[in-house]
Amino acid sequence: MLVKVLRHFISSSFLALAIKEIQQILQNKEIVVLLTIAPILQIMLYGFALNPDINKIDLGIVDYANVPESRELVSSLTENQVFVAKQFSPSQEELGQQVRKGNVTIGLVIPPEFKRQLTQNKSADLQLLVDGVDANTAGIASGYMLRIIQQYGRQLLPTSTPPLVRPAHTFLYNPGLISSWFFVPGVIGISITLVSSLVSALTVIREKDTGTLEQLLMTPAAIWEILVAKIVPLFVLLMGTMLLALGIARLVFGLPVRGNFPLLLLLSGLYLFVGIGIGIMLATIARNQQQVVLTAFFINIPLIQLSGAIAPVESMPPFFRALSWLNPLRHFVQILRGILLKGIGLEMLWLHVLALMLFAAIFLAVSIGQFRKQLS
Repeated sequence: MLVKVLRHFISSSFLALAIKEIQQILQNKEIVVLLTIAPILQIMLYGFALNPDINKIDLGIVDYANVPESRELVSSLTENQVFVAKQFSPSQEELGQQVRKGNVTIGLVIPPEFKRQLTQNKSADLQLLVDGVDANTAGIASGYMLRIIQQYGRQLLPTSTPPLVRPAHTFLYNPGLISSWFFVPGVIGISITLVSSLVSALTVIREKDTGTLEQLLMTPAAIWEILVAKIVPLFVLLMGTMLLALGIARLVFGLPVRGNFPLLLLLSGLYLFVGIGIGIMLATIARNQQQVVLTAFFINIPLIQLSGAIAPVESMPPFFRALSWLNPLRHFVQILRGILLKGIGLEMLWLHVLALMLFAAIFLAVSIGQFRKQLS
């Protein structure tokens, strides 16, 4: 069956249309720059320059002691709104899973002998699990927590040396707190969004400007062959752009790939269909290239701002935080950071994958429907 399908594609007009499409794309200098130079410049610029502030820090807690002293410590951490107690987990293993999923930024483990150590004027060792994917947030959060804990210890016994409460840090996923490891996956998502939507829109709108859209109707090819011949070359070239972006991130910034690389490419390809769908939809509603560019930036800027690629989603107002779930770029950025830095798979990313599949289906269905109407 597969062999028959391949033979049909090779012997049909699809192959000639696809080759023609690739040649036209590569002959356009502006599109070639968008596919190659633009992602490199964006990754290099934002990877070195970005360093946003944070507002709130999600705190997960395991209180094995469950005594007034431990509850007072938690109250000291949360009373100034620097930390927000988001998760109270029954065990350290469960807390570690919450940090791994990204539900909390810092996990605090209070040992069962906490009160006994305090009453005996001994140092009470706390365990801190810090999500180091966002190095900027991790550094600020751990610094805040250290100062608050030290202040709490001085209030209990001002003359105690060493301090009564002594936390031990464990930075997960980014032990060196390298800021670029957080920003670069987000910038890759931004670059792929801009390039995929603009390139796909420009390749279609060019057919309108030059009048070759009408010529396509005269070719001995079915409408579906024309559509597939538009999408497949774009997909192949954009996958090359994705590989180029990942290579720059690896060579320049040392970004690790801790997860399944074929899964990363598969999900990246899924997101490319989202970008291609957006681009074709823009081309069907715009009349010329100027309108395409203006409309693309009108759509892409909100996508970028609500994605969490640059500023943490947790620092947004509640309304925009909820609205960001309707942003396909947010899901793709979460997938990139999850696979590259945390090494997680579909068991934790399935919700984001499902969202991307839904967005891809909607955008492609709408854009292809509009394109078919124009061809008809």
